[in-house]
Amino acid sequence: MKKLASLSSSATRRSALLRTFSTTVLIAACALPLGAAAQKTIKRADADATWPTKAVRILVGFPGGSTPDIAARILAEPLSKALGQPVIIENKPGASGNIAADQVAKATDDHTLGVVINGNLTSAKLLYPKLPYDPAKDFTPISLLATAPLVLVAPVNLPGGTAFFAAARNAGSKWNYGSVGNGSVGHLGMELLKSKAGDLAAVHIPYQGNPQVVTALLGGQIQMALIPPGIAVPQIKAGKLKAIGLTSGRSALAPEIPPLADSDVRNFNLEVWTALVGPSNLSKAAKARLNQEVSKIIREADTRQKLFNAGWSAVGTSPDGLLSRIRSETAIMGGIIAMRGIKIE
Repeated sequence: MKKLASLSSSATRRSALLRTFSTTVLIAACALPLGAAAQKTIKRADADATWPTKAVRILVGFPGGSTPDIAARILAEPLSKALGQPVIIENKPGASGNIAADQVAKATDDHTLGVVINGNLTSAKLLYPKLPYDPAKDFTPISLLATAPLVLVAPVNLPGGTAFFAAARNAGSKWNYGSVGNGSVGHLGMELLKSKAGDLAAVHIPYQGNPQVVTALLGGQIQMALIPPGIAVPQIKAGKLKAIGLTSGRSALAPEIPPLADSDVRNFNLEVWTALVGPSNLSKAAKARLNQEVSKIIREADTRQKLFNAGWSAVGTSPDGLLSRIRSETAIMGGIIAMRGIKIE
């Protein structure tokens, strides 16, 4: 009997050991794939945390010295320090900034961004039936960087105030006005101004950027233009151009320039702005890092002062803030385009 009990006890212990061993093997087997998956997740997180892994390009669709270019270069230095990688500004002027915008939309390297203006994100699709990108689908909004009113300027030999508009009406289509391109705020804003100021008939001449517009004003090829304060004020102070008025109320950016309302141009309010965007395929890591760093940079007093000195009011919105501005202004620009029957082939 003792022998049978001993044998039974041994069998029980062997059975218990076998169950323990099987359970251990099963746990180990299950743990192996989970551990591999966890390691992959950690590796992905580590890779995301290292963005950017190389130099970041910011494409600007206007020449060096233009207001979008100045804003981009003010952002580039602190952004480079924050990201730990070079931030390179590349000027790709042409087609009112749409050439550069299209290159940003089609970028696939996760390190290409764009500094764009109102028209690229609002009116371009309404004006160009064959626009190669879709402003509503092909970009990742990052931030509305800065805004500014526009200044209506003219050669110094022309009269100011209400007398300027009287002269413009009398000149009819003999006068020309310039802008940074078809569909730009300077173009559409002037078309709106023509209707608000008594059906002016000045003819539009597009240029690559505001520096070229200023050159045309100084040379007498055009008689007026709407340009940002950062470009206009130095020329006005130097006595080279005459300020007719601002497209807004009084502005700290140009406190000495009266609003156009003082020259009997009523219900006219317009701003130019510049924004930072990426392609729609921009990675989550890049979006998160840029949203964090750009917002912080724009809040810095030094950045805000530099933008102010260049004729910009710093803003620095969230992506949703930029989207809201795009939607509201698209509606406004659409109204101008429909009212004036503007079409660009």
